[in-house]
Amino acid sequence: MFRKELAYYFSTPIAYIVIGLYLLAISLFLWVIPGQWNIIDSGYAQVDGLFQLSPWLFMLLCPALTMRLFSEERQSGMWDLLRTKPVSLSRIVLGKYFAAWTLVLIGLLPCLVHYFVVAYMAEPMGNLDSGAFAGAFIGLVLLSGTFMSLGLLCATFSKSQIVCFITGALSCFVLYWVILQDHYSALSRGVLDLRDVLFFATIIILALLAAIYSIDHLTRK
Repeated sequence: MFRKELAYYFSTPIAYIVIGLYLLAISLFLWVIPGQWNIIDSGYAQVDGLFQLSPWLFMLLCPALTMRLFSEERQSGMWDLLRTKPVSLSRIVLGKYFAAWTLVLIGLLPCLVHYFVVAYMAEPMGNLDSGAFAGAFIGLVLLSGTFMSLGLLCATFSKSQIVCFITGALSCFVLYWVILQDHYSALSRGVLDLRDVLFFATIIILALLAAIYSIDHLTRK
């Protein structure tokens, strides 16, 4: 299931559009558009803008990736066929989840270029807090995984991709604003606290368990 879903993303324009839009937006804000996130305007060797902007972009990009995970198969009737195969529902859900999250992680890897460029431009060269960057990057990975799990959960609620996208984006926004922001902010400062890591892991696990229950309950109707 993981290989099937990942191959599907790259066989259609979805992966290239989502990754391309994310990388383009980040690059424009960090290097071109004047403002608080512009690295050159700030005069400091830092890439804080990457970690401040990404959560807001992920609120839209993650639901955009997950909105079709169940709706297409349910609309076409392929879901009933899939359920007849000797594959557990949990493996189906986890396969879809990790395929979508892997796509996000692939999109994050090119962002390392910004770190090396800033490190090269710094005076003296390499004068950049690598530990803080690593901690913040781990926080971004965990946040993206959390948003993906919320988007996947919302994708089980309806056969309409638009409904799945809207509910996913709203869920990510509300949960980030209410409880996720503080934990992510701590990690984005480079403070790698095990409690924050466990918090994100707990949200991911609960959302996936809820998704398994939801899709099983809805498809039995």
